[in-house]
Amino acid sequence: MCGRYVILSPPEAMRQAFGYAEQPNFPPRYNIAPTQPIPVVILENGDRHFRLMRWGLIPAWVKNPRQFALLINARAETVMDKPAFKNAMKRRRCLLPADGYYEWHQSEGRKRPILIRPRNGGLIAFAGLAETWVGPNGEELDTVAIVTAAARGDLAALHPRVPVTIATADHARWLDSNATDAREAMPLLRAPENGEFVWHEVSTRVNRVANDDEQLILPISAEQAEAEATKPAKKTAVRKAASVSDEDGQGSLF
Repeated sequence: MCGRYVILSPPEAMRQAFGYAEQPNFPPRYNIAPTQPIPVVILENGDRHFRLMRWGLIPAWVKNPRQFALLINARAETVMDKPAFKNAMKRRRCLLPADGYYEWHQSEGRKRPILIRPRNGGLIAFAGLAETWVGPNGEELDTVAIVTAAARGDLAALHPRVPVTIATADHARWLDSNATDAREAMPLLRAPENGEFVWHEVSTRVNRVANDDEQLILPISAEQAEAEATKPAKKTAVRKAASVSDEDGQGSLF
């Protein structure tokens, strides 16, 4: 799955890569987390646009978002059938620019944070599904989820699922729901090929959402990792988790 990711490329590089008209200015992000506003590229009236959307999809039919599970990911295998995603798959497909993402690999009795980036560097595009939720007083909230697929090849050793990345040549097909219907777009929802990505272990500082600095993406040595593992865990207040709906338990972060 995908529960945290990074955007390191300059705004103009992202604009050139995705071809939207807007000229947003934003700093690098080293620890993007669910519920935060994130950059999204969407097709509107035939043109690509940059939008900020809340990471955590809320279907249009939800009455009370506080009573609905946080849907940060959508399984590629079921997006055509799940009520939360099927309308977005038909009409509101989008792209989420990124330079890499984090995964937590279970090893030696603990979860080790791993930064995963494209082998050749540069921007990638996660497949996204967007919905605009309209509240009882007419307020609108644009929300989005990242599509995931079953991992294969070398990435399968880290985690059973991976975010779907849409190749540059397929951006137009994925975004244009008029020219490419949902069933025709389904073949684009596949896991990366073996060798497309590289990774390294990073500090457990990334576990804390408040940390968002360039030190998070640096490789950590075996000695540093061992030292972090032996540190006593700080006691934190337990937050009551939202109830998970029938969306295959995709409400949890890790």
